[in-house]
Amino acid sequence: MIRSRVAKRYAKALLSLGQEDGEYQQYGKELAVFSGFFATNKEFREVIASPAFAVEDRKRILNIILGKGSYSDIVKNFLNLLLDKNRIDAIQEISSYYESLTDEVAQIARVEVVTPRPLRGDARQRLEKALEEMTSKKIRMEILEDKSLLGGLVVKIGDLVLDGSIKAQLEGLKESLGRGE
Repeated sequence: MIRSRVAKRYAKALLSLGQEDGEYQQYGKELAVFSGFFATNKEFREVIASPAFAVEDRKRILNIILGKGSYSDIVKNFLNLLLDKNRIDAIQEISSYYESLTDEVAQIARVEVVTPRPLRGDARQRLEKALEEMTSKKIRMEILEDKSLLGGLVVKIGDLVLDGSIKAQLEGLKESLGRGE
């Protein structure tokens, strides 16, 4: 809980800087690249996040790694600040929250669609267009398969769940019959 509040605070601070200079999307990309590197390199992660090593040594290692990539000065300074404040281990949460903030700024809605099998033909484009009209936002859609669904689909947009699955319709019919309707 505390860690997620910290992640949100740092993500909002970086977004604010990015909005001032118009580079917020670039900062998000750089943050995601570093977050991926941090997640996949266990030895680096253990050394850089460990207070057992001197901050100066950890900063030197961090800056060597940052020097090998094409990171902006703002992101380099941001990552150094996280290291100074012993928050570098929250980079994945910060990056994830930052991505959701940039989606809000860019008027993009994240949508999860659960289907029993892959969508055929232009069904994906038609669904995406319908969701864009419904939300008045661009859609970033993730399609998941769930073999337990008989048919139909389930759409999740933030906290809103639109369950158009046959399973849900059958359960609704069962309830109606149970009430004697």
